[in-house]
Amino acid sequence: MAWGNPCPEAAKSKPLFLTIYATVIVGIILSSVYVFSAIYSSKPTNAAISLSTSAPIMFSGKDSIVEAPNSSASSDQAIVSISTDKPLKLLKTIWEPPPRSKGMPPLESFRLTKELVGERVKDNIIIVTFGNYAFMDFILSWVKHLTDLGLSNLLVGAMDTKLLEALYWKGIPVFDMGSHMSTVDVGWGSPTFHKMGREKVILIDSILPFGYELLMCDTDMVWLKNPLPYFGRFPEADVLTSTDQVIPTVVDDRLDVWQEGEIRVYKTTNHGIVNRIDQRNLKNHSCSSLTKNISPITGAYNIGIFHWRPTESSKKLAKEWKEMLLADETIWDQNGFNDLVRKQLGPSVDDESGLVYAYDGNLKLGLLPASIFCSGHTYFVQAMFQQFKLEPYAVHTTFQYAGTEGKRHRLREAMVFYDPPEYYNPPGGFLTFKTSIPKHLLLDGNHTIESHFAVVNYQIKQIRTALAIASLLNRTLVMPPIWCRLDRLWFGHPGILDGTLTRQPFICPLDHIFEVNVMLKDLPEEEFGPRIDIREYSFLDNPALPREVKESWLDVQLCQVGSKDCRVTNDSSVARVIKLPKHSSEDTVREQKFKNRVKRYVGIWCCVMDHTPGHIYYDMYWDEKPSWKPLPPQTPEDDHPPL
Repeated sequence: MAWGNPCPEAAKSKPLFLTIYATVIVGIILSSVYVFSAIYSSKPTNAAISLSTSAPIMFSGKDSIVEAPNSSASSDQAIVSISTDKPLKLLKTIWEPPPRSKGMPPLESFRLTKELVGERVKDNIIIVTFGNYAFMDFILSWVKHLTDLGLSNLLVGAMDTKLLEALYWKGIPVFDMGSHMSTVDVGWGSPTFHKMGREKVILIDSILPFGYELLMCDTDMVWLKNPLPYFGRFPEADVLTSTDQVIPTVVDDRLDVWQEGEIRVYKTTNHGIVNRIDQRNLKNHSCSSLTKNISPITGAYNIGIFHWRPTESSKKLAKEWKEMLLADETIWDQNGFNDLVRKQLGPSVDDESGLVYAYDGNLKLGLLPASIFCSGHTYFVQAMFQQFKLEPYAVHTTFQYAGTEGKRHRLREAMVFYDPPEYYNPPGGFLTFKTSIPKHLLLDGNHTIESHFAVVNYQIKQIRTALAIASLLNRTLVMPPIWCRLDRLWFGHPGILDGTLTRQPFICPLDHIFEVNVMLKDLPEEEFGPRIDIREYSFLDNPALPREVKESWLDVQLCQVGSKDCRVTNDSSVARVIKLPKHSSEDTVREQKFKNRVKRYVGIWCCVMDHTPGHIYYDMYWDEKPSWKPLPPQTPEDDHPPL
């Protein structure tokens, strides 16, 4: 894939590195393994990675049971803590933990200053993200991707002291944002979420006066290619921003055409057609306020990835943006940015660069191409970069569902998320299978709501059986790829947005069908039975999976009910073979607790254009209801999951 091998084969190479280290003590030889271990360990260690001997299980063979094909600040004072005190001298080598014997430096040492930022700057550019402890693993992945690309001019803003200390002891350049924020996941759209957005703006306004170029990033994105040479192609740009554009305006790596950034959607309205979607009102589970009114809207500029040069125009924009948000806590930071930048939009700066005059008529703005600075739609659904034969620079987990867990799972599906070694070798081993889908369900007829649900339901039934067996055998289920015929969005649409490159059928992200956050939640076992762990469909292809685990598989053979040793069991009397009763289904192994659990695993398809509400609930047990049809709720009383 375009991003290459995301993780070194630590388990394979570490013994060699340890030998060399013991005899030569050359740190650079240890770098690949040392970096990997430093991410997941609070202190340096030379211990080899421990691999479980538990064996995964694979459904294989012609007669397998189942075969086949996304608070406001309450004062007007800056939240970022700025200090002229001499800061802590940051580590020059990222991932090299400081000596524990010296203890944790005082918090004041981590305050944001020009000197602190200057220690990390290279070629006058600093790359910054920020977050709280709940996003620790996202931040580690973010940093690891950059260092793998040879970039060390980075800083991480810590919104709580727990994250600050954890990053410091891992050798990651970190500064204190003075936020005193909760360490838990605050959830999209919450008051604390909006407070985080305001702190981003305050941070931009604080750093630009230092005179450095700033690449500001959200933590729920990863870098796949060094973007700095690309930004260098546009030296006149004051701001380069990513967008939510889903229709391509260019087929190469030029900036997106600002005049063509329009998409046709079916939009929310109570009082006629509005100018654009207010994302503060988006719901992953409801389309009740959506109607069929059609309006061309400009794809929002997305502030998850953008590059700022410290020009007078950009500093003026950052200051006004900050003051706008601090004066009105109801304004979402991204909406505020869009409103300001679009106060004046046009004309083009010249005939070649793709830049446009914006904001006050002096700011030179460029729109990063959505095909290679990817959103969650252009990357995971359209795979736009593949269709244009381009290499993506970044992927941002927008246009997704199931909250933070959905974001994490999408990055794992793309094999660009860094997990600790134990993620690849849990107790009990794995269960994996391929769904069997008749050709006519995938390809025949028109792509309609009915044909979409027919193929998805066919797969849901097989996944239900696999979940039951995984539960009985106490194995982690590797989810299969799921084929869809229609896209999922948060508003009424015709199945696939006109002008997009979405192919039909396509492998859709798991969160299009399943509530990934519910699947990973610790539900009370007395009511829902034992937890069933899952892994992403690409798990066995991930280079980070130890070879010892990948090769320690057992084959599944179907046996006649009543014959010797023909029962659901984890034991295998014959090497590399496990038997299961022929024609097994979840009916033979399930119980009510299991049913209570998995009924909550499926989500919704959204949304029908001519009905309120427009969403349709998936049903894990659709086949037990002879009259089941893919219809939206007909009354308010019907608008609930089929529990």
